[in-house]
Amino acid sequence: MERKLRIAMLGTRGIPASYSGFETCVEQLGARLVQRGHQVTVYCRSHHIKLRDRQYKGMELVRLPTIPSKHLDTIVHTFLSCLHAALRRDDVALMFIVGNSLVSCIPRLAGQKVILNVDGLDWKRTKWGALARRYIQFAERLATIWPHAIVTDSRSVQRYYQERYRAASTYITYGADVERREPGEHLARYRLEPGRYILFVGRLVPENCVHHLVEAFGRLDTDLKCVIVGDAPYAAGYIAQLQAQAGPNILFTGYLFGAGYQELASHAYAFVETSEVGGTHPALLEAMAFGNCVVVNDTPENLETIGEAGLAYAGSRGADALQEVLAHLLAHPELASQCRERAVARVREHYTWDRVADEYEALCYRVLDGVAVGARGVL
Repeated sequence: MERKLRIAMLGTRGIPASYSGFETCVEQLGARLVQRGHQVTVYCRSHHIKLRDRQYKGMELVRLPTIPSKHLDTIVHTFLSCLHAALRRDDVALMFIVGNSLVSCIPRLAGQKVILNVDGLDWKRTKWGALARRYIQFAERLATIWPHAIVTDSRSVQRYYQERYRAASTYITYGADVERREPGEHLARYRLEPGRYILFVGRLVPENCVHHLVEAFGRLDTDLKCVIVGDAPYAAGYIAQLQAQAGPNILFTGYLFGAGYQELASHAYAFVETSEVGGTHPALLEAMAFGNCVVVNDTPENLETIGEAGLAYAGSRGADALQEVLAHLLAHPELASQCRERAVARVREHYTWDRVADEYEALCYRVLDGVAVGARGVL
């Protein structure tokens, strides 16, 4: 029988999840590792996580301060978390976000095994200036040197690290175990009818290309509504532009989690993923698991995720291409029904949190056994 592990999870905002896919991954993965008898500690940013309890779903929570700014928030908190974790006797430091590779040497020097989930190619995000982009590319190289293993969540990102840095990585995607909800108070709140709206869920930042959807929907001849769920802490100007451009049938809900998110995601006519960067998008996986017909920007990562279970538009053509796909989809409801069935089947086959937990747990044991020594090694 495999021994039980002490695992520290660092680099995200913390749990309960209330921001992005990384936090959802930490919550879903950590809870399952606890159920398997492992001891899991999650480091949380004190200004973001308001829960005062010392435990959540069996995981120990450590709340530490940081500098809440776009460039310093993540790295400062992860640095402090690594110092705190170095004083403990954890077996594995499971870190997230490639920019944190700079401090991944701290738990390694403390004798812990380090696994880093690098996510997508973050330097492509337009929110970063030239200096920040150079740092992120520098961090990519460090990610192939200091951690004992790196995790990539899409095959295209895995190929990128292999081709650019000759660095092997372990491919582990996200899960999408969801709970469908019947129409209720949340649809009523926004005056929505089941199957009568198009949905987007994500951060409202330029690289997520929400403007593609706002522009395309405004040109459609339809009485459906468009619901945009999300926000962003450092993109007020972009969000204001979206809202100014939006017509009366486009609703902005802000952040929405829990029952409200589940209810809206359970009854959309279609879900649109417009992002042009990033790895596997958890919101897209969950949309498929909820039984949505999905339409995606044709990035390699998005196409990899949906397989034959959805539709794609040419992101290089922006709103024009998306309008064409949506118009065709609205004119052919039978196509939407077929996509919904295929989406659910694909998630059940490839994207479950139990499977994700199996793969992370196995990687932890391999690293501890010395099978994965250095990201440039063969896993």
